[in-house]
Amino acid sequence: MSSISANELKTRGVSAIEAALTHGTEAFISVRGQNRFVVMPIEQFQYLRECELEAALAQTRSDLAEGRFVTSSPEKHLERVKSGTGS
Repeated sequence: MSSISANELKTRGVSAIEAALTHGTEAFISVRGQNRFVVMPIEQFQYLRECELEAALAQTRSDLAEGRFVTSSPEKHLERVKSGTGS
């Protein structure tokens, strides 16, 4: 994975990001020698978000199939949330 220093980003701007992304779908931005951020094309970001949403949907379906849910009124739900019990 490519890496861009914060100073290079400051001086070259978006062209530094574009150059780094020619080698892959993500690039690190390093600050004082430490990788701190990741940049990627919007298409890659949207793909990753879609994967997260699919995983959440699969987990929800699994929870429903296994009976891991609670049916209650909104008031009871808020009581559970406030008390920290969750179920």
